[in-house]
Amino acid sequence: MSREKTNNQIQIKNRRATFDYELLETFTAGMVLTGTEIKSIRLGKASLVDAYCLVERRELWIKNMYVAEYFYGTYNNHPTRRDRKLLLNRKEIRKMESAAQNSGFTLIPVRLFINDRGLAKVVVAIARGKKEYDKRDSLRERDDRREMDRAFKK
Repeated sequence: MSREKTNNQIQIKNRRATFDYELLETFTAGMVLTGTEIKSIRLGKASLVDAYCLVERRELWIKNMYVAEYFYGTYNNHPTRRDRKLLLNRKEIRKMESAAQNSGFTLIPVRLFINDRGLAKVVVAIARGKKEYDKRDSLRERDDRREMDRAFKK
């Protein structure tokens, strides 16, 4: 018997990250989660706002990521903003650690999704903070693109 895979459309994005930071390189990492956490994420009850990543003792951690408590998870429920370990290979962790130690660079979670095997994955980017004038340029480009789309549709 072949089991049909459901096409899971969970895509939780950190929109603020692309506005505040210039993303230089991205990595896809797995996450170590408890049972109630993955159930909440599959329901779309998570947020990457205010979340950041940190390398401690050659391990990558995501801090301050919000995962709502699972409605049916009685006393087994998880803390909503606990630190969660991210799974990458050693070479990628070393690369991220060296980039994060440089001044002006940080590790930002950009997107949280469920892959086709049902596992939660996080896209983490090495990012550099944008200056105020860069943010204005981003807004101007977005407005120009919107105007061009409107003119094209008419």
